[in-house]
Amino acid sequence: MQSAAAFRPCPARPLVSRSPSRPLLPARPIRVSSTGAGAGAVAAAASTRCGAVGPRSLGHGLLPVSTDREGKARQRTVACAAAGKAGKAEEEGGGFLKTLQLGAFFGLWYLFNIYFNIYNKQVLKVFPYPINITEVQFAVGAAVAVFMWITGILKRPKISGAQLLAIVPLAIVHTMGNLFTNMSLGKVAVSFTHTIKAMEPFFSVVLSAIFLGELPTVWVGLSLLPIVGGVALASLTEASFNWAGFWSAMASNVTFQSRNVLSKKLMVKKEDQESLDNINLFSIITVMSFFLLAPVTFFTEGVKMTPSFLQSAGLNVNQVLTRSLLAALCFHAYQQVSYMILAVVSPVTHSVGNCVKRVVVIVTSVLFFRTPVSPINSLGTAIALAGVFLYSQLKRLKPKPKTA
Repeated sequence: MQSAAAFRPCPARPLVSRSPSRPLLPARPIRVSSTGAGAGAVAAAASTRCGAVGPRSLGHGLLPVSTDREGKARQRTVACAAAGKAGKAEEEGGGFLKTLQLGAFFGLWYLFNIYFNIYNKQVLKVFPYPINITEVQFAVGAAVAVFMWITGILKRPKISGAQLLAIVPLAIVHTMGNLFTNMSLGKVAVSFTHTIKAMEPFFSVVLSAIFLGELPTVWVGLSLLPIVGGVALASLTEASFNWAGFWSAMASNVTFQSRNVLSKKLMVKKEDQESLDNINLFSIITVMSFFLLAPVTFFTEGVKMTPSFLQSAGLNVNQVLTRSLLAALCFHAYQQVSYMILAVVSPVTHSVGNCVKRVVVIVTSVLFFRTPVSPINSLGTAIALAGVFLYSQLKRLKPKPKTA
């Protein structure tokens, strides 16, 4: 509010004094601006002529800080705080969704594995041709891979000839590993096959030491003792034990761990693998395995998975073909989900999940097939699986560097 002194009337005197020595000057018209600043200037000028002193802030047009600016600043502060809270809530929600997605992946991994082992065992009981069954599984997997590439569900890899040559040894041992697994499942109980396959860490350590020069720590070496001891105890008390099934499972361990060693030793450099992710690598290996096993199937067992042969053998054609197809789909699905999990978790977490998966498969197969299990056999299996879990935990502990 402007000062009242600015509008105080001056003492009565003529605006222009008459001087005999100076002519009368015409009065200048005063221009009054319509703005507040102009009115303040006029009032200040009038008060100066009257000899009164008005507020300098009015004379210079410096008005008090507007409350609108304070309100806008306050609104910006509130908006920033709200945005921060919203971002934090969104981050927490995203973390929860990722955890939920990972849990779903693990659930599907276990579920597909359970159904694969059940359907596969049911087919092998009535159709004892493991090479034919393995070839069907590779054929279905190759068809799924090609379908995903054609439809764009999976990005088609840009692969060089050098990479294809490097993958061939991996495809060979992959083919042999799955073939030996099916041979073992056809000879012994599912639970016993997976108990023997718990010895994979043992062969991983041995082959890595021989071909890669990677020596294990003392604690990792000691963790192998319960694995070997548990498998030995379970084998001595296994009701379905036979040497063909036992050695087939052991051969499966050797070939699968050889695949891991070869992948480190023979694969091309990382900078050449930008377009070749794990799922594409598995798909290429599956297609190669189909072509590698086709001549072996033809010259050994012959093509037996046909309706005419199944009918001549007195089997239910629809039932055998349907379960073979379901087993093949589950076989491809659980391995693909396994690679998807490995892409988002550490190898140690994946190894622990694989150990839990083996426990789930053993328990469900015992319950489904009503496999007779003695207390000592159960104890041996439990010791072996506990050793696998201990091994996976100790693998992540890196030895401290030696100081001089």
